[in-house]
Amino acid sequence: MRATVTIDHQILEELVAQSGHKNKASAVREAITLYLKQKKIEKIKQKKGKVRFDRSADEIGHYER
Repeated sequence: MRATVTIDHQILEELVAQSGHKNKASAVREAITLYLKQKKIEKIKQKKGKVRFDRSADEIGHYER
């Protein structure tokens, strides 16, 4: 999917340099992917202590085999 986005030149150049990618599109794609992963992790961390399990970790491991 193509999108037109206005990004500060210095920020984009720093992103490309820090990411090690050869082009802007790859660097931006990776940055977006990492951002989305980070947000998912934050949502999971917010549930700490709020989720109850019916089985222990050992029982779950037993069922996966």
